[in-house]
Amino acid sequence: MALDDIYKEVILDHYKNPRNKRDLPGAEVSCTRNNPLCGDEITVFAHVDDGTVAELTFQGAGCSISQSSASMMTEAAAGRTVDQTLELAGQFRGMMAGEVEPDDDRFGDLVALKGVVKYPIRIKCAVLAWDVLQEALQDTGEATGARPHTVG
Repeated sequence: MALDDIYKEVILDHYKNPRNKRDLPGAEVSCTRNNPLCGDEITVFAHVDDGTVAELTFQGAGCSISQSSASMMTEAAAGRTVDQTLELAGQFRGMMAGEVEPDDDRFGDLVALKGVVKYPIRIKCAVLAWDVLQEALQDTGEATGARPHTVG
């Protein structure tokens, strides 16, 4: 089986069996954004405890790329500090822009999305969840001193 086929399987698995796709009662922060060009919509919920993303979930609808990226993101970011998570988001964006070399150790399943670089119109689908997460976490005050998004 070719490596590209394995990556496609990983993306489809996360799309058909999304991880952490649910509400998160009691989440301290949440943020919702959409991509009006294609209709993707993502809401991210996070428990942030003592500067760490203790739990991360999402809800949303859209294409296989946006939904699988959100699923992979929840697994990759949970348990990291806010700063580590924001750094990973920047590295992921760099991978999607072709500026950061994909690395299994750093990115895990997220490496499966590297092929999206070949389709520039789809890059926004892959980074949508990460943009939402970054906005939500920056608003926790951990990284910027801003006020958090309220859940409600």
